[in-house]
Amino acid sequence: MKTYLLIWVNLFLVATAFGQHHTSMKMDQGAGGKREPFYTKIGNREIYHLYIGDTTVNYTGKARPAMAINGSIPAPTLTFTEGDTAEIYVHNNMMMETSIHWHGLILPNRYDGVSYLTTSPVKAGETHLYKFPLVQHGTYWYHSHTMTQQQSGMYGAFIIHEKQPSPIKDYTLLLSDWTDDNPEQVQRLLHNATDWYAIRKGSTQNYAEAIKEGQFKTKVANEWKRMTAMDVSDVFYDRFFSNGKAQNTAPQFKAGDQVRLHVVNGSSSTYFWLNYAGGKLTVVANDGEDVEPVKVDRLIIATAETYDVVVTIPKDGSYEFLATPEDRTKYTSLWLGSGTQHKATHLSRLKYFEGMKMMNGMMDMQGNMKEMDGMTMTNQVMDMNTVMYPEITGEAEKPADKKGQKAHKMGSMKMSDKKADDKDMSSMNMDGMDMSSNSSDIVTLNYGMLRSTKVTTLPEGPTKLLRFDLTGNMNRYVWTINNKTVSESDKILIKKGENVRIILYNNTMMRHPMHLHGHYFRVLNGQGDHSPLKNTLDIMPMERDTIEFRASESGDWFFHCHILYHMMSGMGRIFSYENSPPNPEIPDPAAAIKKIYADDQHFYASARVGLESNGSDGTAALANTRWKFSTLWHLGLHDHDGYESETMLGRYFGRMQWLYAYGGFDYHYKKENGEPEKNLFGQVSNKDNRKTVVAGLAYTLPMLVVADARIDGNGKLRFQLSRDDIPLTSRLRFTLMGNTDREYAAGFRYIFTRNFALSTHYDSDMGWGGGLTLTY
Repeated sequence: MKTYLLIWVNLFLVATAFGQHHTSMKMDQGAGGKREPFYTKIGNREIYHLYIGDTTVNYTGKARPAMAINGSIPAPTLTFTEGDTAEIYVHNNMMMETSIHWHGLILPNRYDGVSYLTTSPVKAGETHLYKFPLVQHGTYWYHSHTMTQQQSGMYGAFIIHEKQPSPIKDYTLLLSDWTDDNPEQVQRLLHNATDWYAIRKGSTQNYAEAIKEGQFKTKVANEWKRMTAMDVSDVFYDRFFSNGKAQNTAPQFKAGDQVRLHVVNGSSSTYFWLNYAGGKLTVVANDGEDVEPVKVDRLIIATAETYDVVVTIPKDGSYEFLATPEDRTKYTSLWLGSGTQHKATHLSRLKYFEGMKMMNGMMDMQGNMKEMDGMTMTNQVMDMNTVMYPEITGEAEKPADKKGQKAHKMGSMKMSDKKADDKDMSSMNMDGMDMSSNSSDIVTLNYGMLRSTKVTTLPEGPTKLLRFDLTGNMNRYVWTINNKTVSESDKILIKKGENVRIILYNNTMMRHPMHLHGHYFRVLNGQGDHSPLKNTLDIMPMERDTIEFRASESGDWFFHCHILYHMMSGMGRIFSYENSPPNPEIPDPAAAIKKIYADDQHFYASARVGLESNGSDGTAALANTRWKFSTLWHLGLHDHDGYESETMLGRYFGRMQWLYAYGGFDYHYKKENGEPEKNLFGQVSNKDNRKTVVAGLAYTLPMLVVADARIDGNGKLRFQLSRDDIPLTSRLRFTLMGNTDREYAAGFRYIFTRNFALSTHYDSDMGWGGGLTLTY
């Protein structure tokens, strides 16, 4: 009996020990429960406990839900020493699952922190242990890799110090963006192509503004190429933060101090320009890897990048370290030192129409960026957005200043107005244009300046060559690689011991910070054996960059755009090592990968309902990257005004998704007086009682006009031309439609808020009306 009792006791102890060491543990983590100390060091073990919970914040005068780690946004900075072992317990006190990804760290695959790909999710009420050796030093960060939780506050800095302390003082600066909107709603609005964020940013580039600035031809040329208003960012943000504050201070530094700033861009989708009131920035590291010091006046830090820069406090006072979002709508500052404030040079509003003019020349009629002979676009050396920077090109000119002027000079760039709008970019004389990042007295960092402090040449081995074209479009907010999302692509198989070389080409109008998990890649930037090592690469429009890495790990690893909403749309790939051992974190890989694929397969709802004096017009839809289920209606006040409903299911085709094929059902009733109407083809329009299936094709023409040809179950044809939301002013939109059934409509909508607008329109069936339009 004693023997059996001892066996059961031993089994119980083994099970208990296993439960304590297993990475997913059910614990009571209620708000009032006992918490472990935040930090403990035992030998070379550095132990942290992170508690994730829901919270409420008020950054703008409005209380908003958020997610915090240990009660703070950003999350607390985790500091370590190279060579030690990190043991991090993540306690999930929320009612939903979560995850933590350790950005830039070289660590075992199972601890990388991508739910369902490398690591099991941290379920509600559970604790997950991440344990890995620290084999590097530098500036890194951590964040949720679940849905859009990062945007809600789940991000923090991760600093690994060298074993020998640096004599230079240091300070960690984490930059971030904040929106009062629910991030899931942000994602929905982007996919539904609303221009509400452009209205709030003042970047609609409407026709009234174009006429005022003498850029009417530029606007028409832009829409002729089927482009909407250009922008450098997608989302309007309510605040930008330096360590959680719009204005932050570090008064401990004195005159003469040199300070090494560990700068982390922990934003969800914002690039920041960095400059300093106290002089130049000395760049000494990028993405955690040391580089030979280079002095610059400013640099742009991409989403998810990190830079270490050394600045000097020149004399007594407080000096502004300024971070300006790329769209220049606001800014955030860190003031170094105490006393009289010395401001950095603030950046003026972008000259959007100059950027639009440039884009008109760079893009062909098929939506492709045009590479040009004699121009090398790589490693940020040639920034096409330079034409929009007033600090380099000069302040925006007034229309009156341009009368009789054949050419205008922008810094060291000379470009005739005519050539900027030429249909063939090859006709442009590029010799007189200096697009380099240093085309003025302002020295701007680019990747070509980065030189590693060590030899980075890859070991000998077979080379696997991959070509990735970054593709997508803003009209439907589709972001892909080689025109395929993650869910539409197979995993890319690689073998341990081979060298993987990737040639990236950005065939979109947006910058993309491409991030590789669990590896560092060399950026082939002309520095030979000392090419810099990075884990996140900013690639500008029309750039072609080459990176390479040694396949030295095992398991599956994510490669994706780190703009949160681009990643969620499917702009990524999965690298998968052949013959990898099973990952204990992913017991059912087939079911897990479906969870990964679900992100870019998600359907987003939209609706617009007009409530006017002549009746109601409206549309509602559920759509994802390729498919759309939609319904529309026209409901008159009387039967002689007509009642119509069309319900369709369709699919978009092509990289730009200008072609849409659909089928569905059409119901139309209208009490007619006299002979039945005939359409322009001589067929009876059967409006009096039409109940039929339909099939058709819609195609977006130049000027964003949609041509729609369809046939119904009775053999009746209809051809229609329409254009929605022509931006007359910042908030005034014009819509028109006409078809071969002799139906036509035109209307105006003045946007007051994201959801409400005043509207009026004329409809050939329903007549004039006015009222409200509600948008979801």
